[in-house]
Formats: sequence, structure tokens, C-alpha cells
Amino acid sequence: MTSAAPIDSVALRRKVAWRIVPLVIVIYFIAYLDRANVGFAKLRMASDLKFSEEVFGLGIGIFFIGYLILEIPGALLVEHWSARKWFARILITWGLISAATAFVKTPMQFYVVRFLLGVAEAGFFPGIIVYFTHWFASGDRARALSGLIMAVPFSLALGAPLSGLLLDVNWFGLVGWQWLFLVEGLPAVLLGVVTLFWMTDRPRHAKWLTQAERDYLEGVLAAEARAKEAQGKITILQALRVPNVWWLALGIFATNTGGYALTFWLPTTVKNISGGSVQATLYYSGLFYTCGLLSVFLSGQSSDRSGDRKWHCVAGQVATALFLVGSTIPGQPFGLVMVWLCLTALAAFFWPSPFWALPTLTLNASAAAVAIGLINMCANLAGYLGNHVTGWMKTHGFGESACLLFLASCYLLGGIIVSFVKVNRPPALSHRESATINQTTEP
Repeated sequence: MTSAAPIDSVALRRKVAWRIVPLVIVIYFIAYLDRANVGFAKLRMASDLKFSEEVFGLGIGIFFIGYLILEIPGALLVEHWSARKWFARILITWGLISAATAFVKTPMQFYVVRFLLGVAEAGFFPGIIVYFTHWFASGDRARALSGLIMAVPFSLALGAPLSGLLLDVNWFGLVGWQWLFLVEGLPAVLLGVVTLFWMTDRPRHAKWLTQAERDYLEGVLAAEARAKEAQGKITILQALRVPNVWWLALGIFATNTGGYALTFWLPTTVKNISGGSVQATLYYSGLFYTCGLLSVFLSGQSSDRSGDRKWHCVAGQVATALFLVGSTIPGQPFGLVMVWLCLTALAAFFWPSPFWALPTLTLNASAAAVAIGLINMCANLAGYLGNHVTGWMKTHGFGESACLLFLASCYLLGGIIVSFVKVNRPPALSHRESATINQTTEP
């Protein structure tokens, strides 16, 4: 009787990664574009539907209220039911709802569609976090999730010029902004069908692995789960007594109040300041997000090399505030304003990666697990507040400079709050530990 050939763990991890990760990255790319494309569509949609800036601000923000509703239930369904079926449901419903935005006529219809879009998409990101625990051990999980972070600015950088092209079409009685929602929403429906047939729930269901590979992978993941259970758990009330939990939650609430508003209102701001065409506006917006894509990479490299997280985060937040203030200096030509905004992008995408390392550096494992959920809820509630306030300001006569100064104050306040976080552990991390930045919550 011959013994089974030993498992090449490196080859197995690579095999799993190439099967699981690319589809997830494509899904998240589409998800973020469908979430944010209303900012691009607004350049034509607002005048066609006679929607005020406050209507748009509330409509953009209400997405985050819907998003919060199914965030936790979605993760539980992935754990106890089926990731494949749940993600397929999410994709199909959010694609149809995003496409349905093309046919809204009234503010109430706009609010309802945006709220439902948030509900439809809500279970995706926390579900992905749980789904990856079914396939990757903790060290490999961080590497697998890192592509999601890059997908955010990449989807916006590509989506801006694409949206500019779509806004000019006029086919079959539908105008450009309607085609924007249709063309960018329906791919999610197709991906839902692909997901139903391509995605695999757990290693034991994977026909593309050998029986020995399935057994080995299940064994590794089960051993890690037992080790985590042995560490014990902490309650939400216990976590709320830890000062660092509040510094982190309030810090990201303040920062994201400005950050989400900056993302959604950037095209409008650029158009109002430049006075240029819609197409030029969206290309300028694409340049902004391209700088953001570069910043995510630079942030990870610098933070990993130095071992510092806290001051990298604070530096990014404060620099974003300063560059936004620079963009409001009176009498500047638009070219110089755009330079300030590109510098803003470099800073605005620099802080998230080191920020999401702070819970695991400043809290014990069980406290961090509870706190991350609270911190992420604050991060998403900020999306509602920032967009609603920005829309209200624009409707009530505040100019672009005043709005940008409001966003700058949010970033500055966030940086000040995060500076109070106490990092007690040594900053130097191993290469594998340093990879575990911002991999457990959504940016």
C-alpha cells in the first residue's frame, strides 16, 4: 500500500487564490462603480429632473442607511447558508435596482431606489470577509483581500471617463444618464449568473481540487478556527469601555463625513469650478482617482517599511485637509486648483490602509473583532451625514469653497481624534503581519 503524495501547500494556496480572488475583485469593482456612478450621472440628471442639490445629497446619503440594515445578517447567511447563492442574489438585485435608477422621475422614487440599492448591496462586503475565512488561513487571507482596496480608486478612475462617453448617447428615446445606469448596472446581473455557476461555497464542495487537497485545506482552516475559539470572546459592552475603540470610531466617522462626500460630489465641484464640459469634468475626475490609485500603493509600501500606522494615518488626514484648503484660495486659475485636488487625492487615499491596521495593533484580538464592526458602522453612517449636509449647503447658497472647507474640517477633525489613539505594541512588524492592513472592513 502506497502513502498519499504530500500536499504542496504553496501550490495549493496559489491554485485557490486564482480560482477565488479574481471573480471577487471584479464583483467589487462593479459594486463600487454602481454605488458611486450617481455622482457622474448627476451632471446631466439634475437638470433633466429638476432635482435640487439637497435632493441629491439626501438620495446619495440614504444609500448608507439601507446599507447598514443587512450588513450583519448578510455575513451570517454566508456563514450558515451559501455564499454562492447569497452573492448571486445580491448581484442580480443590485444590478436591476441600479439599472432602475434610469427611470426615476420624482425625488421620492430617487430616494427609494437609492435606499433599496443600499439594502441590496449591503451583504456583499461583510459576506466576502466571512467567505474568505472558508478558503484562506489568516496570513493568506490578508493577501487575498488586498485587491479589493485597489478596486475602489480603480473603479472610479475608469468609471469617470466611461461615464463621460455614456452621457453623450441618445438611443431609443433614452438620454445619456439613463444609459449610464443601464450599461453600468446590468453587468452585475450577468455576474450574478456567472457567480451561481462558478463560485464554490467551501473546499469540500470544490470539484476542481483533489480529495487530498480538500481534506488538507479543511484541516488547516478547522485548526485555525479552534485556536481562535480558545482565545475567548469579549462582549460589545466590554469593548465600549476601551477608549481606543471610541477614538477609532469617532475618528473615522469624522473623516468619512468628508471622504464620502468628496467622492460623490467631486464631479459637480470640478464642473462648477472649471466651467468646462461634462466630458472634460469627468476626465479631470478620472485623473483625481488615478492619483488615489497610486496613493494606495505608496501608503502600503511606506507604512509596511516603517512599521508605523498611526502617524501615517494622521498625516494623510491632515494633509487632505490642508490641500482642500489650498484649493479654495481665491483667484487661482483652474489648472492650479486641479493640482491642489490631485494632491488631495494622494492624501485622501493614503490614510485608510494604516487606519484599518490600528484596531489590531491597539486592541487584543477579541476586542478588535467586536470593535471593527462598530467602527465600520460609524464609517458608513458618516456617508449619510456628509452627503446630506453637502447637498443642504449647496441648496442654501453656500459656494464650492465653503463646501470644500467643510470637507477639510472633517478630515482635520478626524486626524486630531486619531492622534489620541494609544499604540502600546512595538511598531515593528514581520512581513506577514504587516500585510494585514485594512483587510477586515470596507474602506
